[in-house]
Amino acid sequence: MACQRLRPAGRRLLPPWRMDVKTVRLTVAQALVRYLAAQFVTQPDGRRERLFGGVWAIFGHGNVAGLGEALQAAQDVLPTLRAHNEQGMALAATAYAKSHFRRRMMAISTSIGPGCTNLVTAAAVAHVNRLPMLLLPGDVFISRAPDPVLQQVEDFQDGGVSAVDCLRPVSRYFDRIVVPSQLLTALPRAIATLTDPAQCGPVTLALPQDVQAQAFDWPESFFAERDIHFRQPQPEPTELAVLASMLRQAKRPLIVCGGGVLYSAGGVEALKNFVESHGIPVGESQAGKSALAWDHPLLAGSIGVTGSPAANELAAQADLVLAVGSRLQDFTTGSHALYAQATLLSINVNGFDAIKWGGHSLQCDAAVGLAALSSALAGWQADTDWTAHSQRLCHGWRKQVDEIVRSQRASLPTYAEAIGAVQASAADSAERDIVVCAAGTLPAELHKLWRTSTPGGYHMEYGYSCMGYEVAGGLGVKMARPEREVIVMVGDGSYLMLNNELATSVMLGHKVIVLLLDNAGYACINRLQQACGGAPFNNMLADCLQGEHGAPQIDFAQNARSLGAEAETVSTVAELQAAMVRARAASRSYLIQLRIDGPQCTPEGGSWWEVGIPEVSEREQVRAARAAYEEARQRQRH
Repeated sequence: MACQRLRPAGRRLLPPWRMDVKTVRLTVAQALVRYLAAQFVTQPDGRRERLFGGVWAIFGHGNVAGLGEALQAAQDVLPTLRAHNEQGMALAATAYAKSHFRRRMMAISTSIGPGCTNLVTAAAVAHVNRLPMLLLPGDVFISRAPDPVLQQVEDFQDGGVSAVDCLRPVSRYFDRIVVPSQLLTALPRAIATLTDPAQCGPVTLALPQDVQAQAFDWPESFFAERDIHFRQPQPEPTELAVLASMLRQAKRPLIVCGGGVLYSAGGVEALKNFVESHGIPVGESQAGKSALAWDHPLLAGSIGVTGSPAANELAAQADLVLAVGSRLQDFTTGSHALYAQATLLSINVNGFDAIKWGGHSLQCDAAVGLAALSSALAGWQADTDWTAHSQRLCHGWRKQVDEIVRSQRASLPTYAEAIGAVQASAADSAERDIVVCAAGTLPAELHKLWRTSTPGGYHMEYGYSCMGYEVAGGLGVKMARPEREVIVMVGDGSYLMLNNELATSVMLGHKVIVLLLDNAGYACINRLQQACGGAPFNNMLADCLQGEHGAPQIDFAQNARSLGAEAETVSTVAELQAAMVRARAASRSYLIQLRIDGPQCTPEGGSWWEVGIPEVSEREQVRAARAAYEEARQRQRH
């Protein structure tokens, strides 16, 4: 038998197509980190920054040896940040991307088991809100040699399934790296999805722990610095002509401003120019709030279920509604009953959103679409009586807001009073504040009452309305906007679900102010329960099953101090305003606890919201609620 010719130790045989390519020997984890660090973006003000602001990581088996080693070596160009819960750090990453209007983002690394599945809720938040983040969960061994390993989920019918597959439904792009060379295609696809104006959302690259550690000869060109250019798709001429023609025929048009206006480069300016050129009033969705200054003469305020009286009255009177950058969520449309009588037009970069509810669509970037539509409408304005009527309603609502936040409507402080006190505590710098919230009663109150003239000054996660988002989200916002005061407004229910990233904010030196409004339970859902005819049950602590010691009396200020923050408890609106001054002057995260009147919320405005009410019940209140529900459904757009 002929002797086998051995190659010298340390040399690797390259395939013929790569013999003349300069390569570098790296593990999969090292290559991934180097590639991420080489992605750059130029901001509208000319600053060139890395696309990834850093990597959140909680190490465990499945990521500490492979990716952990790679991140440690690259921490000067790609900082690694440690949190206290995987969901919390992914929510912080989501908020970071939102505050950067999707132009910067973060990656998240976890272990193979609970660490991975803890990402699912946060991934859903990013998915629903069309926000980018890169998920890098560890995965089981591709070789399967040591199966089953600690924390491995085994499927009795499919040997290829692992816990990471839970992330498939909440990922815009999903891939499992089973051989090193796969990264050469997977990473460019991941970046393309993360920065695509229509497909933007979470991307998951599952990293089996044995593959992470495997070495490969990578082309050096793969790691060359790359500048990301965010596309702004242009409108199709035929669609543009149709929308312009329909607008010219409208007598009472209304604009619904969605988050796409803020995410579009130049979208804020384009909306303002369009509104002022054509005299059309605007109602703002939760995601679109802050695109127009709160005191703009044609801004009617919030629209929909949590809408202002002005915006909802205009919506009921409109003969045409132009939705710009909105996914037309039920809270924005009043479950498609608020302006069902109007012709619906939609400018949206995402075709999935653009064609909702039979609307006539212009599929393009918001700024580009508004500018093109304005040119096509040159010389045209809405009916002058409609514009004047709109301005009167808008002015009246602004005056009413000022009265609401100053008026005492209950024995305990109200949500409205608390909002007023927060804004009054910074007479000279209130416009620089960013308020962060997500769930409970506060989204309705803030949507109506928070006043800002700064794009991004209102940060509400109301796509998924994720309880527990607030503190972690506030940390992400502060990391993105360190020069701004970040004020997290949160109920006791959300705070108890996820508050530990307050300790992370202290550790990282990113100060946030947390105003905790304690209503002793889930007051928002308690009101909904009763509005549907139900009896108060299992929402407020007083209505829950309790043991011999009863409901706990929670000292939230002491809890915050135990996490490293400064904190105090106040009882009145005047005390809150004084505490806010102290909080603003503090150098570290600061929590203020205030007992609030849970049942008392702002009654002005609002619209119907479809919630399934039982057809059969022994309770008369439920039967009455069902009858009202059936009547309201007749007004829906079909």
